[in-house]
Amino acid sequence: MDDTVTVRRNITVLTAAQALGGSSAPIVMSLGGLVGQQLADNPAWVTLPVSLFGLGLAIGTLPAAFVMRAWGRRGGYLFGALFGLAAGLIAAFGIFVSSFLLFCVGCFTAGLYGSYVQSYRFAAADAAEGALKARAISWVMVGGLIAAVIGPQLVIWTRDSFPGTPYVGSFLSQAALPLLSIPILLMLRTPQSASQSASESSGRSLIQILMMPRYMLAVAAGVVSYGLMAFVMTAAPIAMVNTGHSVDSAALGIQWHLLAMFAPSFVTGRLMTRFGKERVTAAGMLLIAVSAIVALAGLELINFWGSLAIMGIGWNFSFIGATAMVTDCHTPGERAKAQGANDFMVFGTTAAVSFLAGSVLHNSGWAAINWLLFPPVALILVPLLWQAARKPQA
Repeated sequence: MDDTVTVRRNITVLTAAQALGGSSAPIVMSLGGLVGQQLADNPAWVTLPVSLFGLGLAIGTLPAAFVMRAWGRRGGYLFGALFGLAAGLIAAFGIFVSSFLLFCVGCFTAGLYGSYVQSYRFAAADAAEGALKARAISWVMVGGLIAAVIGPQLVIWTRDSFPGTPYVGSFLSQAALPLLSIPILLMLRTPQSASQSASESSGRSLIQILMMPRYMLAVAAGVVSYGLMAFVMTAAPIAMVNTGHSVDSAALGIQWHLLAMFAPSFVTGRLMTRFGKERVTAAGMLLIAVSAIVALAGLELINFWGSLAIMGIGWNFSFIGATAMVTDCHTPGERAKAQGANDFMVFGTTAAVSFLAGSVLHNSGWAAINWLLFPPVALILVPLLWQAARKPQA
């Protein structure tokens, strides 16, 4: 099969897989803190399940890269689906027996599954060239738009399906999602040019790649965009419920946030082609700052939903832009180490800041969460704009 045809086929397959696999995260994000409130003895631990999801995501990135290098993308993704199945079953059982520890283990395992799902965006760019590379990443992220509907709606439809034990049904539905993705992932094909890269030299060492200013800027942009988004989204459902809004309103707020995260993917690739990756990433950072301003303006539902929606758009521009910047910094033979190191740093930092979210929210409130967004955004904007000025083309 022609490489271009294979690449386009894989984009379709991975978009569908992203729609199912990506639905797992919003279930954890929407309910992790609320179940934590229900099961945790210490109020400061209520966001621990969401934080452990992020930790699993971080810890799983390098092993996932190793598995995919040894078994190929398809074999690795099928193996990863087993983590997704186990995650939902363990979390559901933890809620059923009122075990905070088991629920946390389930959320951590969901993070391990997420480390495979997150690499779908890189798999889409395998063997793609030129503008198709950025658009491939962007299109796979469109699958997240579908996930943004599936995940929160599953929460709403299934959270009371087991009388007396709310949310068990939601996590059982989470377990079903990776099973549905398996026949789709079986259709994934490795482009010839990508498979040939396995026999090529491994290229530069990881240390040499890490010494590249452009690579580290791309990683830093991914760290800031994903870290700040997770920091806010971890605390937002709890803040909404604690200020008098309903659980359904909190779930819908996360849904609006997720829709905003992925809906711009229809055009993000074209924007990067026209304006450059750095400019689009910088625009996303500015929108993240705007989201904090909207959140600080009040505690009405419109403030929560509006800030989460703007945050989502900002994340889309900044994170997809950062991902595309990473793909410009390595050869096919360096792909596993460069992409694995990027995701480890991005999701490791994300896990660290999400651990802090519960404590900051409990001790200092929702306003403090949002005030803390401004310094990292300012720090990353300067080098991004400088790089954009030096490199006008994408």
